[in-house]
Amino acid sequence: MENMDPETLITYITIIVAGASIVGGTAVPALAEGLSVMKAMEAISRQPDAARNVRTTLLISMALLESTAIYVLLVVLILLFANPLIDRFF
Repeated sequence: MENMDPETLITYITIIVAGASIVGGTAVPALAEGLSVMKAMEAISRQPDAARNVRTTLLISMALLESTAIYVLLVVLILLFANPLIDRFF
């Protein structure tokens, strides 16, 4: 570890950060989606007449929540395959 060149060190750090960010970046939206579905089902069970409006709002919010996970995936793929940090520092 002491004799490692800086490019290899940055690559290792990038892989570790990418792994941690993909875990956090997909777990948080998944939990939020689960909570929103749970609340939507509660709302539909209480007010069956409003099911259409609740469903529409739920689908829009699910799409927005899922887009955050897709953005995290995009950033992680950029860090892994086109690492801009190596060119910037070396």
